[in-house]
Amino acid sequence: MNRVPSLAISNQIPFQVLHKVIPNLDNLKVFGCLCYASTLPSSRHKLSSRAKKCIFVGYTGSHKGYRLYDMNSGGFLVSRDVDFYETIFPFQNIKSQTTHETDLSLPVLDYNDCMEYSEEHTGTSNPSCDHHVLEDTSGHLQHDAEQSVTVAEPSVTVAEPLRRSSRIRHVPVKLKDYDCSKNKLRHTTPYSISSFISYKGVSSSQRIFVASISASKEPRSYNEAIQHVEWKNAMQAEICALEENKTWILTSLPPGKKAIGCKWIYKVKYKSDGSIERYKARLVAKGYTQQPGVDYTETFSPVARITTIRTLLAVAAAKNWHLHQMDINNAFLHGDLNEEVYMTLPPGFQSKDSQIVCKLLRSLYGLKQASRQWNAKLTSALLDKGFLQSTADPSLFIRKTDNCFIALLVYVDDIIAASTDLIAIQDIKDFLHTTFKIKDLGQLKFFLGLEVARSTHGINLCQRKYTLDILQEMGYLDCKPAKSPIVAGTRLVQTTDNVLNDVGAYRRLVGRLLYLSATRPDIAFAVQQLSQFVDKPSSLHLMAAQRVLRFLKGAPGKGLHFPAKSNYNTQAFADSDWGGCLETRKSITGYCVFLDKALISWKSKKQTTIARSSSEAEYRALAAVTCEIQWLKYLYQDLGIHETKAAVVFCDNQSAIAIAENPVFHERTKHIEIDCHIIREKVQKGVIKLLYVPSAHQVADGFTKSLSTPQFLLFQSKLGFRDIYTPAYGGVLSNKNDELSIEEL
Repeated sequence: MNRVPSLAISNQIPFQVLHKVIPNLDNLKVFGCLCYASTLPSSRHKLSSRAKKCIFVGYTGSHKGYRLYDMNSGGFLVSRDVDFYETIFPFQNIKSQTTHETDLSLPVLDYNDCMEYSEEHTGTSNPSCDHHVLEDTSGHLQHDAEQSVTVAEPSVTVAEPLRRSSRIRHVPVKLKDYDCSKNKLRHTTPYSISSFISYKGVSSSQRIFVASISASKEPRSYNEAIQHVEWKNAMQAEICALEENKTWILTSLPPGKKAIGCKWIYKVKYKSDGSIERYKARLVAKGYTQQPGVDYTETFSPVARITTIRTLLAVAAAKNWHLHQMDINNAFLHGDLNEEVYMTLPPGFQSKDSQIVCKLLRSLYGLKQASRQWNAKLTSALLDKGFLQSTADPSLFIRKTDNCFIALLVYVDDIIAASTDLIAIQDIKDFLHTTFKIKDLGQLKFFLGLEVARSTHGINLCQRKYTLDILQEMGYLDCKPAKSPIVAGTRLVQTTDNVLNDVGAYRRLVGRLLYLSATRPDIAFAVQQLSQFVDKPSSLHLMAAQRVLRFLKGAPGKGLHFPAKSNYNTQAFADSDWGGCLETRKSITGYCVFLDKALISWKSKKQTTIARSSSEAEYRALAAVTCEIQWLKYLYQDLGIHETKAAVVFCDNQSAIAIAENPVFHERTKHIEIDCHIIREKVQKGVIKLLYVPSAHQVADGFTKSLSTPQFLLFQSKLGFRDIYTPAYGGVLSNKNDELSIEEL
């Protein structure tokens, strides 16, 4: 009782009020769900089943285990080794054999519903009564209050049914508000996506926002977009904007010149409240057809690293900064084009003269040099405004005063503004709008496919919509979920058998999973394995990728949680799997870095050289995480965090720690590259501190190898996940006071 909300303390949870932590309810299972209890080895032979099919009915106070109903023997038992399937209820559609008088205060079932139920259970149970329902001839449900019931006895001949009254009866007025539509019945799909994601635990404003971004659909081609008025208007507005900015002039294609193509990209822009801000049609040049040295020279342009985004959000949650976002209108059009580039006319806009093309005067989206030209223009404007460009990440701009701090994180034309003062954010918005014209998107909610939900407890970062889009595109919305992204002990290898014909589909899937791993570190190792075979994937690799989809189906709304309180101490875990690659015998490096309890950085990567021992493999993993920590410390300083303590790095190899702290084992380490010995320097300077951790408690273990289900669940629980979209099975949070997971500030 101490773990459910109590009215005596304003619907708070007593356990949470007392201990200041949310109680762990993982041991609670759904009553009546299907489960399988493991049988004892002593009571079975090699051909007998390994588990009993049961129904979960509760707990027992005298034993440590679950109380179960055996569906085969009809008895009850207590077991600890049980696998639960909390979305399957074998007895949910079985009606009681006892017949009661009809209670007209209850809603009347639809005639078709009754017939469907009867047909579904024909042959599976012996009906004990015949329900007589009148035909619906008046548009309303009709029910005979004096319905006849005949009990079937095996040894008695069934008499003829009594004559029924011909009087048509109508539903009472008091039942008019009941909705008895057939589509309200439970979905017949065994693993419906609605069983794995729910929006009851989020605030009303967040629910509206999520519904808005989920409902909209973006066209993928010009032929699809031209069918809708809003997209036709968006394309016309884009052409007008390009012409007003004098992006091109129409001319004939000179001899010896080649015009590059172009296409339309469609995107829906949202406000912070979830409403549609605008339909954006963007004309993009096919820059991949440009020739280097002729159409462009330099192309490099910095964009925000995903680790920088996570770190900024983690610091903003801990420091309670305001977070806003904005979008630059036609950003690339502000860049100057120095080369002579010709482009074909946009799709949908044709000329009678087939030789007419567009000579570009300004940079356009899709050009190789467009991003570089725009970034140079924006950087110059922000530096003139008094911002400093971060040395850790060039896409981060900061400005500090005595009583105000503001940071701008730029990803091409999308900008996050984080500050201690709302006035400072509004000031920079006004400046950018005057200089470039921006769209003010309000509070940060949706950035590059990342959904940001904020509460008094911190910030939740997930890719719920992106995950559902992948599942829908691949046809896995109603698939059976898996408990882990990769089968324990699986090691994928290159094979020439059953090579896929459609290599592009596999590459697209792996690419989307790579981006999804930005908020799902639990699939990092599986995706790292799949990425090695994009050249010649086989059906075996595709099956492994489909397993990841089945795993994502189990919790599509799961994401990282950045707490609102932090002590700003850095902890890291480094591990390796020696010789993990069966083909090259190279080892796998895995590490993760926490800012207090917020997971901000991780990696799963094959090492570039072969290690001669497990100690050497672990030593290289330590070198990788040391470089990451040093970079993060530079980033911390830009964000106003000055650590006084050394970052603690946990390793489960004593020899690797000894090599890092002292120049020992010369014969074993003399061949190791000099750059790996950066660990010794950072240990001596007090930047990091190495500590031993047993392998059973090594958090980074899941980044180096496939784990068994119990080990994987333990690994997953240590990453700081939170799923605010978890369904409340059994209607536990079905009332109006169920908004416990997320509340707007």
